[in-house]
Amino acid sequence: MADKITLSPAATASRRRKTTHGLLGTLPAVFFLVVFFVLPLIDNTFNSLETRAEDGGAIDNYMRLFTDSYYLEVILRTLWVSFLSTVLCIVIGYPVAYYMVRHVKGSGALLIFLLVAPLMTSIIMRTYGWQILLARNGPLSDWLMALGLIDRPLGLLRSPVSVYFGLVHILAPYMVISIASVLQTVDRRLEEASLVMGASRFETFRRITLPLSTSGIVTGSIIVFMLCNGSFLTMLLLGNGSVVTLPLLIYQQFVLVNDTGFAAAMGNVLLLLALICLYLQLRIVRGKGAA
Repeated sequence: MADKITLSPAATASRRRKTTHGLLGTLPAVFFLVVFFVLPLIDNTFNSLETRAEDGGAIDNYMRLFTDSYYLEVILRTLWVSFLSTVLCIVIGYPVAYYMVRHVKGSGALLIFLLVAPLMTSIIMRTYGWQILLARNGPLSDWLMALGLIDRPLGLLRSPVSVYFGLVHILAPYMVISIASVLQTVDRRLEEASLVMGASRFETFRRITLPLSTSGIVTGSIIVFMLCNGSFLTMLLLGNGSVVTLPLLIYQQFVLVNDTGFAAAMGNVLLLLALICLYLQLRIVRGKGAA
């Protein structure tokens, strides 16, 4: 057995000083995370265990949330809206990302700017923009009537359709960026070899390009799903109560009902959904890495 290497006292002291300096360098980040993330989560957890009724138990808010059919329906609707919005973002975002990576040369920077620019604009301003476009006498109805496609103004505003319009418009850039970043790493020689071997472009896409870009789709889906889970401004301004999800219900419990304990319990459920999404993403990525 080889002899163990013994460090000199000076080298040992130098290593300890480097370790100490490294730990001290992380203190500001740790302090920030504890003050602005850990402590609020602990406070929210304690608030969720409070109940208005004197004879209510510590988990009364959670029991109410998971046993009442109305709140269970809201939870399922939240998951469904997030799932459908994610699917729509994939359908819209993948062709855009593919076109940006495969067919755009000199104007790529311009397209990226046009894609990222809306993210630098307030969500409220973009949502109000959709209110104008989808209004009963707004531009969309006027254009469709001018083309003869409809004979009376549309009532899209304050409906589930307007909610999905707003959500997809806000969240689609995250999907495009996630997919495009992975498509850039796909070796074009694999696609060329497939075409040389006689496969059609569709078969090449289905067997080569799409499987290799799955990680981008998964990452974009997780991001869009979690952001949609926590979205309430779009539901409030465009839906006006036509689509009630957990974030909107939390807002109502805080502002209208002032039941902070129940709102805190629903907030913890939303956090649990986000953690489940992150766990699934980690498992999928690790599974692909092992494969």
